[in-house]
Amino acid sequence: MQDSTRAVLGIALAIVVLIGAALWLGREGDGSGRTVVRLRIWDQSFVSAYRASLDEFERANPDIEVRITLVPWASYARKLRLDVAGGIADDLFWTSLYEDYADSGHLVDIGQTLGSDAAAAWDPFAVAQFTRNGTLWAVPQFVDGGSAVFYNRELLERAGVDPAELAGMSWSPDEGTDTLRPMLRRLREVAPWPYNAAKDFQSLQLPYMGSAGAVLQRDGRFAFANPQGDMAFSYLVRLIADGLSPSAADTNNSGDFAKSAFLQGKMALFQSGSFNLATISQNAGFRWGLALIPRGPKGRISANNSIAVAGNTASPHPEATKRVLAWLGSAAGNRHLGLDGATIPAVISEQQVYRDYWARHGVDVTPFFDVLRDGQISAGGGPGFPSALEAMDPILAEIFLGRLPVDTGLIRAQDAANNALDQR
Repeated sequence: MQDSTRAVLGIALAIVVLIGAALWLGREGDGSGRTVVRLRIWDQSFVSAYRASLDEFERANPDIEVRITLVPWASYARKLRLDVAGGIADDLFWTSLYEDYADSGHLVDIGQTLGSDAAAAWDPFAVAQFTRNGTLWAVPQFVDGGSAVFYNRELLERAGVDPAELAGMSWSPDEGTDTLRPMLRRLREVAPWPYNAAKDFQSLQLPYMGSAGAVLQRDGRFAFANPQGDMAFSYLVRLIADGLSPSAADTNNSGDFAKSAFLQGKMALFQSGSFNLATISQNAGFRWGLALIPRGPKGRISANNSIAVAGNTASPHPEATKRVLAWLGSAAGNRHLGLDGATIPAVISEQQVYRDYWARHGVDVTPFFDVLRDGQISAGGGPGFPSALEAMDPILAEIFLGRLPVDTGLIRAQDAANNALDQR
């Protein structure tokens, strides 16, 4: 064969390969020609619920296959940041701190994609959380509700405490009006640790700040170093120093220490969120219940938080991604997240599914909802927010360890957080 003929055939073959690649771009899998859309999440416990939802979607959309990618929470944020920057992130991914991705053009505009009316079906708090400069950047999936107090009914009985008494708990720097500390002293007679005061951002720091009248941020800047912030953190730190909560040496670097202590019957009161409800229900070997968090000088103020699914603008198959987003934001698609009591669906019409599940299991979940009636403290956000949290965390750790005075430490933590915002 002459060289010129080989060259012509080679060019023709290359053209065929290129045409084939173009036709099949974005298609992979079992040879069926289905478009594969990938959804990234960080919690193994949600895989079965999502799988059930997505199986239903695939039956109605046989041309699309949705695969779940699980990236553990400990490495999720860092890996997502690197993958988005490298253009290799999944088509869809869970997010809570989304602003940097939105501002850099990496997220699908939900209003343009699903229509401006889509948000009417979703929890208003979640919609507000993921709206920036008038644009909604993610499809809400579930909300946490407020914080509540899990209590060990058997330890309360041994201490002679009626669970109804927990409703009257209040905290105050004024010992004449403080009823939480006397309650914890009673419980210390029957439990190594009565309570879980700790460097827990969502379940403890924010509720104590809010009920003291403090805020985390104001006009995008951190603003908690003030008398109200001092009051909140000083109360928590003193509970630890007085032996009414585990040592910060145990809890600073282990978010599960207090939960494990509660499940082992070593802690009487465990303040946390709905995200721990299923674990406690499955693993507690004693009778337990839920109560409202202690009231502070400004009432019971809790944080709320929600998780949403964002669409990746770098996805090679935007139409398929759009159809999956629409399904995950629909009542039929979202209700699966609440069917087994794992979480509170973000679709308003499906939140009763969650309540009904726990009612059938004899658990009254109203404290997670009722605590929000007094008001909510914002959990913060904005561009550079993750870096700011990372910058102030070791300083807060020193405060809880008792190595830094609260007032001095809060100023340092606030300055570190705001400096991180300035340097982004």
